[in-house]
Amino acid sequence: MLSAALSVSGLATHASADTTAQQSASQIVADMGAGWNLGNQLEASTDGYPSETAWGNPAVTQALVDKVKAAGFNTIRIPVSYLRSIGSGPDYTINSSWLDRIQEVVNYAYNRGMYVVLNIHGDGYKSVPYSWLICDASNQTTIKAKYQKVWQQIASRFQDYDQRLIFESMNEEFDGQYGNPTQPCYSNINSYNQIFVDTTRRSGGNNGSRWLLVPGWNTNIDYTAGDYGFVVPTDNHRSPSIPSNEQRIMISVHYYAPWDFAGEENGTITQWGPAATNPSRTSSWGQEDYMDSQLKKMYDRFVVRGYPVVVGEYGSIDKSSFDSSNNRYRADFAHTMVATAKKYGAATIYWDNGFNGQYGFGLFNRNANTVTQSGIIGAIMSAIGGSGSATTYEAEVSPALCTGTIDSNWSGYSGTGFCNGNNTVGAYAQFTVNASAAGTATLRVRFANGVATARPASLIVNGSTAQAPSFEGTGAWTTWVTKTLTVTLNAGGNTIRFNPTTASGLPNIDYLDVTTP
Repeated sequence: MLSAALSVSGLATHASADTTAQQSASQIVADMGAGWNLGNQLEASTDGYPSETAWGNPAVTQALVDKVKAAGFNTIRIPVSYLRSIGSGPDYTINSSWLDRIQEVVNYAYNRGMYVVLNIHGDGYKSVPYSWLICDASNQTTIKAKYQKVWQQIASRFQDYDQRLIFESMNEEFDGQYGNPTQPCYSNINSYNQIFVDTTRRSGGNNGSRWLLVPGWNTNIDYTAGDYGFVVPTDNHRSPSIPSNEQRIMISVHYYAPWDFAGEENGTITQWGPAATNPSRTSSWGQEDYMDSQLKKMYDRFVVRGYPVVVGEYGSIDKSSFDSSNNRYRADFAHTMVATAKKYGAATIYWDNGFNGQYGFGLFNRNANTVTQSGIIGAIMSAIGGSGSATTYEAEVSPALCTGTIDSNWSGYSGTGFCNGNNTVGAYAQFTVNASAAGTATLRVRFANGVATARPASLIVNGSTAQAPSFEGTGAWTTWVTKTLTVTLNAGGNTIRFNPTTASGLPNIDYLDVTTP
């Protein structure tokens, strides 16, 4: 799996302290939608110094992120290594240029309305030069002090971002041996997670209510859900704005089973699932029933208690040079993973290391910003809830209608502007969308409401009121958030109208993402 100044691209705009709209566990999993990893980029390094081009990928661009979003992904996970960019103790100051670049890449996705998962990645791998977050090292007092200072700086840098930015404490942390977990290593992993939660919560801004993602031993499902020593960190310093019966901690796992299909670099096992035609090319384990049982373990242990589960990495390597039908089974594997995770209330983030061709995980060509595996992407989008990619309908683009003006005076919007409706009852924003078949569709409307008072509306689909959503205050007119709704659409053309029900009118409407049946 190991495979600039902010003024250049513009700062993101964010909500003030603890004013962001809160979402429940099921809501945020639904809103995250399909996820994609920006792998082998910001976690790449040379001689211990982070370098996003060190492992063969070009520098990350806004154009790449836009292509990923256009393909239907609504979440990007950004693995990051710090290593020798961290100064000496006791302050352990992170190089400011590196933090600036991390923030710039985060903004590429965040400013497009996407969710971003930001972690500490390679610092815990013994195989990476100058790694230091080592759970079985002897100098744990120093390691924990350094870890606390690093997360304090990261959390402070991003404290004003809303809940679409999720912090992940670390990645695949374990002692490097693939047997059962050992002590005191597992206890130290639990301690790292607790330090992470306590530090971020106390760092100010929206961090008091932010969703935080923590792994167990090596992000392994059995060693996290089973009785091997994982402890969910306490969350005693979170914002009082969070309802007492809701969590704000997520559990991270990865899924590459069976490894002989998903990751083993040879041409022996190239097929997977019930559609496999050659038993000699199909693994003897790790099929659909196993995948279901693994995700059910996470559901039974965590989801039912209000802790969302995030499959932060999954996928399978390209073995089509050995079996021309391999990509079909890779698509089946991805579809089944996303559908099974959805069944058990978990979010999924596909692992893409930027490499295409033999043994690559890549879905995109990062040099040309093109799709290379449309079949796998289509399978993911089909499983997440529609027959294809989510379609974005900008409020300023015909045939969308706005009873008001199309403005561009508040930063952070997508496209060329947003709908600023008149402050009267019935001053609507309307979209015309197409569905290939009748059924349930997922809507994600992006909006900003710079006043504290919520703005209620009617959601009218094809002339009939379907729901009565309320658009809560986002803290500033430059702070854009998304609200997820489900509606029933007809086959063919449909009109979707947001109609304000008070004289305050609608919030500013940026766009509507629609995943059709």
